[in-house]
Amino acid sequence: MTTATTFKTISCRELNELCQSGQSIDLIDVRTPVEFREVHSVYARNVPLDSLKPDAVMAGREAAEQPLYVICRSGNRSSKACEAFLAAGFTNIVNVEGGTKAWDESGYAVKRGKKAISLERQVRIAAGFLVFTGTMLGLFVHEYWLGIPAFVGAGLVFAGITDTCAMGMLISKMPWNQVKETCDADSTSSGASQSQAGGSCCG
Repeated sequence: MTTATTFKTISCRELNELCQSGQSIDLIDVRTPVEFREVHSVYARNVPLDSLKPDAVMAGREAAEQPLYVICRSGNRSSKACEAFLAAGFTNIVNVEGGTKAWDESGYAVKRGKKAISLERQVRIAAGFLVFTGTMLGLFVHEYWLGIPAFVGAGLVFAGITDTCAMGMLISKMPWNQVKETCDADSTSSGASQSQAGGSCCG
């Protein structure tokens, strides 16, 4: 386990070794419910990033003194979640490097469900559609429509500079990124808890 800028990190291999040793692990997955349903570590429970309330999560833990491990798809959203916990005054927080993608590719235990388009791909599709549509309307209808691709481009630059993703957070709240029922009802026997509804940013 190593120290990142402000919070600890752990590799998927190290985390899996802890799980296999029989040690009690509290792992939250901060992706959208639909992403979580598609594939997740059997040890994870779903607490989507944009509905994350650090105080509520910590208050509901059985072993508050134990580390809280945070995972997402590749490490970006989990880093933001770790920062939220730190800002709320909680320090025993550990980010899982590489996220669920690395966990799955390493061959560690996962649960799979219905396939879904990742939030990252949805953001690319939405941005590309807006740029293409705005450009076509600007060329063939009125030049004012060119403001749409300009706005999207400015938004992407801002997202890159600030490491935020307003479009991703908006898309994550769409109905197709939610699940009506618990998507991991039988995972508690494998060390995971039931999921919650919500949304998150991309990455």
